[in-house]
Amino acid sequence: MKTVLSILALAAGLALGGAAAAEAETIKIGVTPGPHAQILEAVKPLAAKKGLTIEIVEFSDYVVPNQALDSGDIQANSFQHKPYLDNQKTDRGFKIDSVAETVNFPIGVYSTKYKSFDEVPAGSTIAIPNDPTNGGRVLLLLQDRGVLKLKDGVGLKPTVADIADNPKKLKILEVDAAQTPRTLDDVAAAAINTNYATAAGIKPSDTILKENPKGPYVNVIAVRTADKDKPWVKTLVETYRSPEVKAFIETTFKGAVLPSW
Repeated sequence: MKTVLSILALAAGLALGGAAAAEAETIKIGVTPGPHAQILEAVKPLAAKKGLTIEIVEFSDYVVPNQALDSGDIQANSFQHKPYLDNQKTDRGFKIDSVAETVNFPIGVYSTKYKSFDEVPAGSTIAIPNDPTNGGRVLLLLQDRGVLKLKDGVGLKPTVADIADNPKKLKILEVDAAQTPRTLDDVAAAAINTNYATAAGIKPSDTILKENPKGPYVNVIAVRTADKDKPWVKTLVETYRSPEVKAFIETTFKGAVLPSW
């Protein structure tokens, strides 16, 4: 009798072990260097406790992470705001979707030559990101601060061609977002996304113009459309948007990165 019970107990244990193994999952998440990668490092141990192993893959630009996700090289990414994702889907036909809001990085204008934007001379060159959403975001910031005026009805993606009035005759230099920190020595000022600023050793508090943190530019976790209802997605979102990760963000970045929950 004991032998039979032992066999049954062993079988039950193996079944439970098999179920646990089946629930375990390993995913690759694409990020850009800096805060996005740091935050995912804080998410990893929390997700691991729930059976989800996260491998972080860093990308140096804003285009490849969506290509890699759409092609299945990674299972999720966390680096972009919703307007940028929507623009990428429209332009490139990616079948990927946002599954959760994460953090906001108020974009800022920095200078190694001037302590305020009012000091920037007429005719100076200002570097901005060359992608439609982040470049447009900077143009809207400049308009909001009275530096220039855009055409009516430009929405969230104005371009340099949409500048209707430029009293200081500023020259707008469009460069890859990841390269904007490198332009600082050559231009009067540069608009730099916070993740690239911190990665380059630039303090977000050193801006001479800063975007209002309340707006449409909250970052998101994106996954393939076919995967969005899978159990691991729920685990990823819950662990990312946890009190522990929120505390990590607030303590580590001191207002330069704002949690959305």
